[in-house]
Amino acid sequence: MNSSAQVGHRAAVAAQTARFVGVLTGADLALPVPSCPGWTLADLARHAGSVQRWFAVLLRQRVQAPPAGRDVDLQLPEREADYPEWLSASAAVAEEAFAAAPDLDEPMWAWGADQHARFWVRRMLFETLLHRVDAELALGLRPVVDRDLAADGVDEFLVNLPFAAFFAPGTARLRSSGGEQTIRFGCTDADRDWLVRLRPDGFGLDPDATATADATVRGSAADLLLLLYGRLDLAAEGVEAFGDAELTARWFANSAF
Repeated sequence: MNSSAQVGHRAAVAAQTARFVGVLTGADLALPVPSCPGWTLADLARHAGSVQRWFAVLLRQRVQAPPAGRDVDLQLPEREADYPEWLSASAAVAEEAFAAAPDLDEPMWAWGADQHARFWVRRMLFETLLHRVDAELALGLRPVVDRDLAADGVDEFLVNLPFAAFFAPGTARLRSSGGEQTIRFGCTDADRDWLVRLRPDGFGLDPDATATADATVRGSAADLLLLLYGRLDLAAEGVEAFGDAELTARWFANSAF
């Protein structure tokens, strides 16, 4: 990943957090969040800020093995009404961690495919973006996601999903029985396609996205991102699916995290 992309991810964490804070400011933080069952807006803010502070600790330490615990001083405010301001401060904590050790190409343990510090900045970005979307959905707002950012999020999701079994156990069912199966995610507003190949022993992205697919799902980059994260369904306007319907259904039933 080039340095400009890394700088872009750093800046986007701050920008997405600011948008998130703007959505939360003045809202009833006791409001339920349908896309995160059992959570309120306050829970959403607490989770997003906690993730940023936890990832910041990992980045500062440049951990080389899975951490034994998650003991982080979150500095949570006593009043939930102060969560938006606290979330904004969480992004500042993250930015301090980025600035303290700016070489994000340094080797570092990560749960996903990219074993470098940059993994955590990119992961923090899309964790923040997704929950900003959740807050907007809870308030009846229509989320808007930049096309290029959404395409990067689709890529980040599909690259890391094969490594997510420890918190997304359904991915163990993303296997083929016998021969291989393929599902393509086609972007209608950018020149990007992703081909996932399911094998008897696992699944992963195929570098040849032009290969023939058994099933195809097409939509804008933003729609694909929200589809993959379960914030949109296949019946949404502008989304189309064709080919092996059973494969498509199996994918979406087992790929969420």
